[in-house]
Amino acid sequence: MSGSFRLFAGECTTEFEGTGPRANCQRGHVVCLVKPDDTVLVHDADGYQPVAWLTRPEALTVESDPVRIVARDGDQRLRVTVHEEYALSSVPASAAGTPVGSCPGCGGSLVRTKGGVVCVDCDVRYGLPGDASVLDETCDCGLPRIRAERGATFEVCLDRECESLDAAVKEAFDRAWDCPECGDDLRIIRRGGLLAGCDAYPDCETAFSFPRGVVAGTCDCGLPAFRTGSGSARCLDATCE
Repeated sequence: MSGSFRLFAGECTTEFEGTGPRANCQRGHVVCLVKPDDTVLVHDADGYQPVAWLTRPEALTVESDPVRIVARDGDQRLRVTVHEEYALSSVPASAAGTPVGSCPGCGGSLVRTKGGVVCVDCDVRYGLPGDASVLDETCDCGLPRIRAERGATFEVCLDRECESLDAAVKEAFDRAWDCPECGDDLRIIRRGGLLAGCDAYPDCETAFSFPRGVVAGTCDCGLPAFRTGSGSARCLDATCE
């Protein structure tokens, strides 16, 4: 799991200290939620916005007798004192996203989130290129296959250890183009990001970030032109006009 939600419900006094209009003291029947990253949210019966909150505080303590949640971040402090307790519980937490299949390891649901694909049960996580789509097709390993455009359209396993998008791009385009500075081959490498870099490195340090999109002709400079998702064309060299 990605941690737990801790839930405190009861008649509480909420005190927020710090600068700005959020500094106040309130009392009422509320729910206090502590997220896995220690963010504290206090909700009452009105509206959707919490009446008090502190996001990812530097320090968090939960005291007992009485139950008190104290979060501190710089000169800000949020303290929630539970006078009459209705419910105290801890429940599993996970990322939420669009369902894309089942986890072959535990059978849980795989969901696509901003950072990739994650299992909501065992918390295994797979990175995903930002432009990639997750297919209904399943790899032999049990994971979904994905589609991404890197010079051409590639369909590979979600797990890069099973089937690497980088390896597919390298097989298709390694040494396919000449370095515009020295004429040597451009190699497909990963150094921070996916690059088309000169084989003469370090004597020649020419390198281009490998763009999204598919090759759709040749730029006037001689390097390949890529058709992007917007339909426009751009040179491999992002500085080429």
